[in-house]
Amino acid sequence: MSVLVFDSGIGGLSVMREARLLMHEQQFVYVGDDAGFPYGDWEEQALTQRMVGLFATLIERFDPKIAIVACNTASTLIMPALRARFAIPFVGIVPAIKPAAERTASGLVSVLATPGTVSRPYIQNLIREFGSQCEVNLVGATQLARMAEVHMQLQPIDMQLLGDEIRACFVQDGHRKTDIVTLGCTHYPFLVNEMRKVAPWPVDWLDPAPAVAQQAYRVLMRELGNPPVADSLFDGAQNKDLAIMTSGAPTQATGRLLRSLGMQIHSMTFPNLLTADVV
Repeated sequence: MSVLVFDSGIGGLSVMREARLLMHEQQFVYVGDDAGFPYGDWEEQALTQRMVGLFATLIERFDPKIAIVACNTASTLIMPALRARFAIPFVGIVPAIKPAAERTASGLVSVLATPGTVSRPYIQNLIREFGSQCEVNLVGATQLARMAEVHMQLQPIDMQLLGDEIRACFVQDGHRKTDIVTLGCTHYPFLVNEMRKVAPWPVDWLDPAPAVAQQAYRVLMRELGNPPVADSLFDGAQNKDLAIMTSGAPTQATGRLLRSLGMQIHSMTFPNLLTADVV
């Protein structure tokens, strides 16, 4: 039995680190679809086909008790397809518009996400349901996810480009200024310290990862009912969590990062991807 955490790259580690705190007795399997990164460039039908194929292989191999889709683009698009196809519970992640609307003092809130995420009807539904009492500014950043992957591998990033990417988040209307930026991509929390350096004024950077981890914990406890039993699949790995990159060949920097988090890099093939559409 395992907990499966899935993302388009290594950004979902921001969710897994929170989930580990709550579910430290569980075995985690982290899957980064680096071969398909970035998801914002995919056409919806092709991405849905790809993810259903990936999960078919992963669920057969690891028999997870729960899956966390730690990717906003995927969560706003393909959760219905996954839930219709597979019996296990899925926990997704969406921009934290509700808590942002509850906490803002100025009434000016920005959602910083990928272009694919901010264009989904799901986001408009969230705004209508939870953010109608404030002004929600949607900002689709084209480079931030890639920059976060570079930064997480301890490589330098272009700070001027970073400032350009987030500038639209900062809105001033008379005496009012944006005071909350909700992060709509799991890669972005790893850039927060750098974004603070180039931001025109201080804001609250709202990371939804803790809330997602708490929801996953509640769902898992409901599913288990009893204390978990270790899965024999992990006996030879000395109970280490596993990390899988769909490219089959993570960079040295990515490998160092994953191992530094106490994860064992596990190699596997995905036959269902051989016929999948690519971009």
